[in-house]
Amino acid sequence: MSEKAAVLVAGSWGTALASVLADKNMDVAVWTRNEAQRDEINGLHRNERFLPGVELPPNLHATTEMEEAVAGAKAVVIVAPSSAVREVTRSLKPFWHEDMLVVHATKGFETESLKRISNVIAEELECSEDRIVVLSGPSHAEEVVKRCPTTVVVASMDETHAKAAQDLFMNSYFRVYTNRDMVGVELAGALKNIIALGAGMSDGLGYGDNAKAALLTRGLAEITRIGVEMGANPLTFAGLAGIGDLVVTATSRHSRNWRAGFMLGEGKSVEEVLGSMGMVVEGIRTTKAAHTISEKYQVQMPIAKQLYHVLFEGLDPRTAVEALMGRDRKTEMEVMSLETWEQWHT
Repeated sequence: MSEKAAVLVAGSWGTALASVLADKNMDVAVWTRNEAQRDEINGLHRNERFLPGVELPPNLHATTEMEEAVAGAKAVVIVAPSSAVREVTRSLKPFWHEDMLVVHATKGFETESLKRISNVIAEELECSEDRIVVLSGPSHAEEVVKRCPTTVVVASMDETHAKAAQDLFMNSYFRVYTNRDMVGVELAGALKNIIALGAGMSDGLGYGDNAKAALLTRGLAEITRIGVEMGANPLTFAGLAGIGDLVVTATSRHSRNWRAGFMLGEGKSVEEVLGSMGMVVEGIRTTKAAHTISEKYQVQMPIAKQLYHVLFEGLDPRTAVEALMGRDRKTEMEVMSLETWEQWHT
């Protein structure tokens, strides 16, 4: 009998990861609340809303019943939007047990509490955070389901769980590295969406490659600065979860955060952008969370700050760019303290 894995929920990334697991000859159950989506996946082997034109493996099936989805599963992969993670995990709790590996691939924060997603999952499962694994890295769902070569990272405070997740996902086209810096991997995956919004906005304004290259570089410095303040290893931000995911999210038309930013740069309102996307744009929620986090830790995040003004206070995007270009003179290496590096180096 094949081993079983469950994926919660059936969005584009959840379906893509389910496809990876199915390609490893696992019995994969995808949980969804949508009965029409369930019937489409089971009857036609398609998920047209999220991955149009893609035929899904026959050993991937969908259900609207949580108990059916996770019964007998060796691993559960949570890929819900950040705003839904707590509710989804709460539904999982009655059927979860200690032998079940829990991996999440959600990139964001719980906006109200500012908690990382692993914090939220651990709270709802009433378990230690070292029981959770985070999966992140440069990985468009549209390319993964076509079996394009993709490399990601899994991180956990417990090496055994990280290696178990590595073994779970790794195959001929999906290469998986491990990392013990769970905080850094989660923060990198969440915060890069803000910079991707900014990159799209820059392109929508017609500012060209020079501006976007500067935005990505200074955005990475900004992510690193708040990340190390929150306990992350600075080297994580130079890896797959950091610069790798930042580049792919900020430069590709597959990226919904880039597309949302592009529309903002073209002059559309936030409401118009969200209405036309039809899917969650995590970068918008994350910008709000990052603005509050930067104030809490008293760390400068000028790009996130200006995007916050654009998204939530109606600032014109061109005015936001002028504010960034007109900031006081700085030295480039104002990223982290030596003491923070030595904390991880020793």
